[in-house]
Amino acid sequence: MEHLTALASDVNILSQLLAVVCGLIFAYFTRRRLQVAFLSLRDRFPDRSPFTKTFEILAALSLPLIWLAVEFAILAIFQGVGPPSHIISAICSLLVAWIVINVVTSLAENKIWARLVAFCAWTVAALNILGLLTPTLVFLEDLAFNLGETRISMLGVAKAVVAGIIVFWITFGLSRFLEARIHKSKALTPSVQVLTAKLVRVGLIAAAVLIILSNSGINITAFAVFSGALGVGIGFGLQKIVSNLISGIILLLDRSIKPGDVIEVGQTYGRVNTMGARYASVITRDAMEFLIPNEDLITQQVINWSYSSKNVRLRAPIGVSYDTDIPKALKLIVGAAEEVPRVLSDPAPKCLMRGFGDSAIDLELRFWIADPEDGCRNVTSEVLVSVWQLFKKEGINVPFPQRDIRVEMVNPGTSVSSESKGET
Repeated sequence: MEHLTALASDVNILSQLLAVVCGLIFAYFTRRRLQVAFLSLRDRFPDRSPFTKTFEILAALSLPLIWLAVEFAILAIFQGVGPPSHIISAICSLLVAWIVINVVTSLAENKIWARLVAFCAWTVAALNILGLLTPTLVFLEDLAFNLGETRISMLGVAKAVVAGIIVFWITFGLSRFLEARIHKSKALTPSVQVLTAKLVRVGLIAAAVLIILSNSGINITAFAVFSGALGVGIGFGLQKIVSNLISGIILLLDRSIKPGDVIEVGQTYGRVNTMGARYASVITRDAMEFLIPNEDLITQQVINWSYSSKNVRLRAPIGVSYDTDIPKALKLIVGAAEEVPRVLSDPAPKCLMRGFGDSAIDLELRFWIADPEDGCRNVTSEVLVSVWQLFKKEGINVPFPQRDIRVEMVNPGTSVSSESKGET
C-alpha cells in the first residue's frame, strides 16, 4: 500500500500517465480526419492496385498511428528535459507492436484466424516489452497436473493452442494458394483439379496436426489404438458418410461427372456447379441448387447430357392437315428451325414424316443444340413458334381432333333391337 502511495505521489509517473491519456484522447478525436484522408487517397487508385489495400490498412490503423506519433513527440520532449520516461517508452513499443502485427495479419484473407494470430502475437510482445514474459512462463509451468504418467502443464497447453493457431493459419493460407494454382492449371482436367486440391488440403491439415501434437509433447504412437477404434466406429456408424466420400473420389477419378456437365438425376435437371467430398451441387434452370449425395450419382441412373459432347438432339412433333403439301411443309419446318440462333447448322435440322394420324399427318422435327445448360424446352418453344409463324404465312393449317355425333329419334314404346341399330 505504501509502495502504491509512493508511486501515486511521484510527479514523474503522474506526468507520464497524463501524457499517455492525453495522447489517447487526442488520437480518438482526430482519427476520423486521418481516416477520411487515407480513404480519399485510396479512391484515386484502381481497385486491384496495391496502394488501395495499403491505404485501407492505414485507415483502419488511424487511432494507433496518431497515438504513436503523439507519444513519440512527448517521449522526445521528456528525453530532452531529462526525467525518466519508462512508461511512455513502453507505450510506444506496445503501439509499434500493435501496428506491425495488424499490418501483417491484415494481409490474410481469413479474418478470424488473422485476429487470433494477432491477439497471440501482441500478447507475447506486450509481456516481453513489459518484462513479464519470463515470470508468466514460470507461473504457467507451475500450474500442472498429472494424467496417468503424463504431466500436463498450462504452459504446454498454451504452447499447443498458440502453435495450433499459427500452424493452422499458415496451413489454410498455403492451401488456398495451392488450390488457386491448381485450378488455374490448364494441363489438368476439372475433375483432377478438384481431386488434387482436396488431397493437398487433407495432406496439409494432417501435417499441421502432427506438428502440433509433436510440439505439445504428446506421444503420437499413443493414437494407434484410438485410430483403430475410430476406424471400427466409422465402419459401423458412418457408413453413408464414408460411402459418399468414396463415391466422390470415384467420380473425380473416372470423370463420369465433372463440374460444368449438364446432368439429369430423377426429376432434377441442371448444371453441375461444384463437386464436394460428400455431395455434388446441381443448379437448375430455376436457379435452385440441389445438393445430390455422391452415392446417388454412383448407384442411380444418371443422364449426362454433356459427357462426351455437349451436342444434344431434340425432337419436336408437328401435325399438319391431310390437304397439306407435305414436301413443302417439310422444307418450311426445316427453314423455320434454321432461323433459330441456338439450332446448329451442322448437324443440320431434319424433318421426317412419321405416319398418318387420326386427324393429322404426323411429322417430327429433329435438330441439334450445343448448349444444353441454357435449357432445352425454351429452344424447342422458340422453334415451334417459328414454325407456327411460317405456317400462318403460307396458309398451312394445324388440325385438331374432330368427332361427329349422330343423334337418332326413336318413338316411345318402340323397341329397337341391337341388330336394327347396327343397320341404321
